[in-house]
Amino acid sequence: MTDDVTNQPPPLAGGNAWRGDPLLIQLAERFSDPVRKDLDGLGRFVLTHEAQELARLANVETPKLRTHDRQGRRIDLVEFHPAYHALMRRSVANGLHSSVWENGDAEIGRRHQVRAARFYLTAELETGHLCPITMTNASLAALMASPKLFREWAPRVTTRKYDQSQKPPVEKTGLTLGMGMTEKQGGTDVRANVTRAERAGSRFYRLTGHKWFMSAPMSDAFLVLGQAPEGLSCFLVPRILGDGSGNGFRFQRLKDKLGNRSNASSEVEFVNAIGEMVGEPGAGVKTIMDMVTLTRLDCAIASSAIMRAGLAEAVHHTRHRQVFGTNLIEQPLMQRVLADMALDVAAATALSFRLARSFDEAAGDRGEAAFARAMTPVVKYWVCKIAPPLLYEAMECLGGNGYVEEAPLARYYREAPVNAIWEGSGNVMALDVLRVLGRAPGLFEEVLAGIDRDLGAGGRGTVGVLKAAMQVAATDEGSARLLTEQLALSAAAAELRRLGAGRIADAFVETRLAGQWRNTYGMLDSRHDARMIIDTLYPPVT
Repeated sequence: MTDDVTNQPPPLAGGNAWRGDPLLIQLAERFSDPVRKDLDGLGRFVLTHEAQELARLANVETPKLRTHDRQGRRIDLVEFHPAYHALMRRSVANGLHSSVWENGDAEIGRRHQVRAARFYLTAELETGHLCPITMTNASLAALMASPKLFREWAPRVTTRKYDQSQKPPVEKTGLTLGMGMTEKQGGTDVRANVTRAERAGSRFYRLTGHKWFMSAPMSDAFLVLGQAPEGLSCFLVPRILGDGSGNGFRFQRLKDKLGNRSNASSEVEFVNAIGEMVGEPGAGVKTIMDMVTLTRLDCAIASSAIMRAGLAEAVHHTRHRQVFGTNLIEQPLMQRVLADMALDVAAATALSFRLARSFDEAAGDRGEAAFARAMTPVVKYWVCKIAPPLLYEAMECLGGNGYVEEAPLARYYREAPVNAIWEGSGNVMALDVLRVLGRAPGLFEEVLAGIDRDLGAGGRGTVGVLKAAMQVAATDEGSARLLTEQLALSAAAAELRRLGAGRIADAFVETRLAGQWRNTYGMLDSRHDARMIIDTLYPPVT
C-alpha cells in the first residue's frame, strides 16, 4: 500500500529539551532547585506538539500592517496571529524580558546565567518572538543612564504580564520596549543619522525623521537616536501618548525578511513624535551601547540554541532512518559529521554561557569585567557566524526531508543569519575587538591569562599564537577577523576544559586549535570516538 509509512523517524516530540541536554544541565548545576525545576518544565513544554504548533503557526501566519481603519483614520497597527501572542505571554511570564532587573535575592550573582538557560530553551522552540523580549531586557540597561526614567518605566516592565492592548503605557499591566537606530542612508554608521530632535521643553524633544529598521513596532516605547542641537542623542519615545492618541509614528511597511518571520520589523517615519532624552545630550551612541551589549549576548545564546535544536533533529533522524539495511547513525561517515557538528554546538553553548557568567561576576572580579568587555564581540562574532553552515549540514543529514518547509530545520536555517547581521555584523564585531585592543590592551592580558589557566598543558602555545595575532592586528586592520576567530576558538576550548569535558574538549582542541585544514564538517579522524561524542551530548531516549 502506498499509504503505508515505513523507515521514517517518529516526530521529535514528547521528550524534554532540558533533560536531554547534559551540557546545559551541567552549566546549571549551581542553580537553585526551584530554578532547575522550572527549567525542567520549560524543557518539557518546548518539545510538546502544542508548542511546536505555536512555533509553526507564528511563522506561517506572519504579521500584517494596517495603516488605516475602514473610515480612513491612521491606526498604524501590526496584527499578529494568536500563536505569536501565546509565545510572548509565556516568555514574559518566565521573565525573559526582565528577570535580571527584578528586585529580590533570588539567584543573586547568577541572574544572567539563569535567564540565559531559560532563553536558550525557549530559542530552541522559536526565536522570532524573542526579538522584543531581548530589546525590552536590554533597553532597561540604557534607561539606567537616566535614573528618573528607569524608576518610572522599570516597575511597569517587570510585572511579568503580557499586555497586547493598544493603550497608553500608564494604563497597561505590562510593557515591552523596542529601538530605532539605523536609517537608510547610514545603516551601521548611526552618526550619519538625519532624524532631527528639536527641544520641546525640559528634557523633552520632538523627533522628525525616519528609521530604516525598527523591530517589534508594537512595543510600547522605543529607544531612538536623533540629532539634537548638542549632537546625536538617545530618546525614549512612547508609541501612544497619555491621552490615547498616537505619537507621530507613521509605519511605512514591514520588512519581507528571509527568516525571523514571526517578528515584525518595520520602516517608520516620525512626525513631531515626543521623546524624552536618555543619558547626556550628544552621548546617544554611548548611552545605547549598554543596550547593544546585552542584545549581543542574546544573539549568541539564541544561535547556540538554534544549532542545538537543529542538530538534535539530525541525530534523531539518523537514529531511526535505515539506509542499506543499517541505521544512518551507524554509518562511519555520518558519525564523523554528527560528532564534528556536536563539538561546535557544545563549544558555542559553553562559550555563550561563559559570557553570561562574566556579566554576572563583572562587578566583583576584574578578570570577569575584562572578559565581558573584550569578549562580547568575539563571542557574538563566532557563535553567530557558525550557525548557518552548521544548520545547513544538519539539514543535509535529513536529505530532502530536511529541505521541505514542514521540517523545522528549514525555519532554523532561515532564522540563523539574522543574529550574525543584527546588532553588528562580522566586520563591526571584529573592528570592535580592535578598538578594545587599541584603547585598553590590558583587558586582553586578563583574558589571555584566564584562557591559559583553563586550557592547561593541553593548550600550550595557544596564548603565544594569540599574542602574535594581536601584534599583527595592531597594524593591519584587515586581519581583525583572524584575531577574532582565534580568540573565540581558544576561549571556547578553555571553557570546555574548565567544565571538565574530557575527550570532547580534547577533540575540540586538537581539531580547532591545531591548525588542521577544515572546510566542511566530518573532518574528525579515528583517534576521536565519534559515537561517544554524539551519545554523550545527545543521549538516546530510552
